[in-house]
Amino acid sequence: MSGAAHGNLAFLVTCEHGGNRTPAPFDALFRGRERLLASHRGYDRGALAMGRDLARLLDAPYVAATVSRLVVELNRPPDDPAFFSDIMQRAPARYRALAVRRYALPHRQRIDALVAAALTAGKRVVHLGAHSFTPVRNGIVRDADIGLLYDPRRPFERALCAQWKRALHRLAPHWTVRLNYPYRGSDPGLTTELRKAHPSDAYAGIELEVNQKWPRAGGRRWDEARGIVVASLAAALERVDVTAISGRGGRF
Repeated sequence: MSGAAHGNLAFLVTCEHGGNRTPAPFDALFRGRERLLASHRGYDRGALAMGRDLARLLDAPYVAATVSRLVVELNRPPDDPAFFSDIMQRAPARYRALAVRRYALPHRQRIDALVAAALTAGKRVVHLGAHSFTPVRNGIVRDADIGLLYDPRRPFERALCAQWKRALHRLAPHWTVRLNYPYRGSDPGLTTELRKAHPSDAYAGIELEVNQKWPRAGGRRWDEARGIVVASLAAALERVDVTAISGRGGRF
């Protein structure tokens, strides 16, 4: 997708939970916990491939992490209780410090650098975070195929998610697409932190949540599902009025 087609927008795609690796020395802490690491608590199944497809569509930088969220939760600020799992909280402090130095800081610093470079170049940043969610949590079935998370107070985020939802319904009318589900876009997370750092006329952050039933299906069904998501985003970007929302004097 040509950036020229969207004026001065600069796209960025990230994936905070792309894998469930526990490299040394963390592997010792998670020995015997393979089932936990393979669950939704260990990583977002399918998110890595979904993010890669989105980045390819947008010709955007892709910042992806494959260390398990049980080692460090890259989609939470350091002062959030969920930043470290119970396993890491019980571990010696040196493990937590190492996880921050090796994974949390580099991930955030690379994202901050890309955002800063785009803003310096006079661009307005559209950040897409690729995530997925377990179909059933605590015995409750999640009633959605796709969730789009955004801050309703930010006009561009609201408008793009509305167009994306419409495009998904056109391409996959049998899917259930919900806004700010299964989480709220304003909940603690990376996009929320970046909104605090950048005004709405400079930064927009949207999190895509894909039901893990699709990557679990694998093969052709998963390929087709990703294709629908990518095609729907392309259609949404063609329909959203970027000029009206982010033109001179306008706001995202």
